[in-house]
Amino acid sequence: MNIDKFKQEHVYVMNSVGTLRELVQAGVTDHAEEIVAQLLAMTGAIKLHLAAEDRVLYPALANAPDPLVAQTSRMFQQEMGGLAETLTGFVSRWNLAAKISQNPQGFRDEANAVFKALHMRVQRENRELYPMAEAI
Repeated sequence: MNIDKFKQEHVYVMNSVGTLRELVQAGVTDHAEEIVAQLLAMTGAIKLHLAAEDRVLYPALANAPDPLVAQTSRMFQQEMGGLAETLTGFVSRWNLAAKISQNPQGFRDEANAVFKALHMRVQRENRELYPMAEAI
């Protein structure tokens, strides 16, 4: 199975999160406008990627003839299926610079949790699921 597009999207996701992290480290309050812009710019692409995995990749692998691939795909989809909703909720709570500026630590804490979960999903897919997909 050719998953080059998914792999390229993972690079984009991780680069986008890195850019957001740099802005946060430079100062949440001082860079609130840029943080919101980055969040909004990256969220659409991330949600499309997650939806494509959930609707196309995972179901295709769940129907693979290899039972290990099928089981792994179902497990990944079950464990990680709510990430898009979590991301959407996060962005809706922090979609204005004023919201971020009023509670920089709250933003930082929630951003850390959401993007840690996203990072873990990407890493596990790269390490465990994508090699299986490429082998079929």
